[in-house]
Amino acid sequence: MGALRAGALAFLLLGCLLPRRGPLRLVSGREEIKAASRSLPQPMSPSDFLDKLMGRTSGYDARIRPNFKGPPVNVTCNIFINSFGSVTETTMDYRVNVFLRQQWNDPRLAYHEYPDDSLDLDPSMLDSIWKPDLFFANEKGANFHEVTTDNKLLRIFKNGNVLYSIRLTLILSCPMDLKNFPMDIQTCAMQLESFGYTMNDLIFEWLEEQEAVQVAEGLTFPQFILRNEKDLGYCTKYYNTGKFTCIEVRFHLQRQMGYYLIQMYIPSLLIVILSWVSFWINMDAAPARVGLGITTVLTMTTQSAGSRASLPKVSYVKAIDIWMAVCLVFVFAALLEYAAVNFVSRQHKEFMRLRRRQRRQRMEEELVRESRFYLRGYGLGQCLQPKDRVGEGPSIYSPPPASVLLREGESLRRYYIDRAKRIDTISRAVFPFTFLVFNIFYWVVYKVLRSEDIHSVP
Repeated sequence: MGALRAGALAFLLLGCLLPRRGPLRLVSGREEIKAASRSLPQPMSPSDFLDKLMGRTSGYDARIRPNFKGPPVNVTCNIFINSFGSVTETTMDYRVNVFLRQQWNDPRLAYHEYPDDSLDLDPSMLDSIWKPDLFFANEKGANFHEVTTDNKLLRIFKNGNVLYSIRLTLILSCPMDLKNFPMDIQTCAMQLESFGYTMNDLIFEWLEEQEAVQVAEGLTFPQFILRNEKDLGYCTKYYNTGKFTCIEVRFHLQRQMGYYLIQMYIPSLLIVILSWVSFWINMDAAPARVGLGITTVLTMTTQSAGSRASLPKVSYVKAIDIWMAVCLVFVFAALLEYAAVNFVSRQHKEFMRLRRRQRRQRMEEELVRESRFYLRGYGLGQCLQPKDRVGEGPSIYSPPPASVLLREGESLRRYYIDRAKRIDTISRAVFPFTFLVFNIFYWVVYKVLRSEDIHSVP
């Protein structure tokens, strides 16, 4: 009996102890996990990381360039042309919208605490880091874009590389040579230069040649064609304050002639041809021929003035000036041609008037001689002076009959009218032929010879 009681008590004691072991083990496991988590490093928040990287407590000074007192900072640049605006000849400039990208290495911004390979930061952080003092040397006007926010990009890489991109609209100077206008090819440059850092502190260089200058797909111009070749180079500037880094790209713009053919060349050509119509109008129709000649001259003058209105007042002669001047000479010569025709056709009247005057003078001389003869017959010959006695004798002059005078006048009139008609006939062939020769010479020189010379210039 005693043995049974001892076994039952042991069984009850074991049953009471077994259910309590599970909760004890769970509590101890949680405590171990918490202790392990306390021992692992906590991940840094982005704000704490940026404060540590470039904040006030980081020791970063945006006023000091990277590698201070050391080798110069190499800044790699490239541009993306988003749009190419108007090219203005009067002010000699062009408008362009670009994405300007600069990349350099700043060892102070290298990091290892953050897992991402790069960080895209807010544009407001640009004031917290050092940036190159790049400016456009041939810039006449520029503006930033702030719609809907500042169009700027700042990206920092683990190794300390910094990518800075900004969208700009620029008005850049472009000195133009308009001697071949409107068949010219203009070369417009874009120069990127450092303003305050000499080449001992800062050096600009282009990205790889294929990616240095990119153009948006489908970019078109109203008057020009942007040629594919773009000359990349250096334009280092030397001032009395030092030697400053400068890089440039040259755009080759070939002008399209469609507008000028329609607005200037074809109308002036038609005006010249219209002036030749007077060669087929009767020479007696003076109002018609004079009115047509004056109208073409005035129209050509207005056309020539309009062609110069959109161009700067340069001192040299342009291709369009030569064309307009020759066309004006042709229409003016057509007007002078009628003046010559009209003058020649009236020459018979002048000739007949001269003949009548000569006959009248001869008749007056004969009358004077006859009067002297009769006076001498009445014994008054001694009153005459010796010089008056010259030509004494009977009268031998008799005026021709009226029919002879009429025939002579008619023959002279026909002769001079035929000469005037011959001038019109010759002009009908000479004027078009001369203008055709001028056209061949003009277009060969400016579209073939001059164009080859321009293309051969490096």
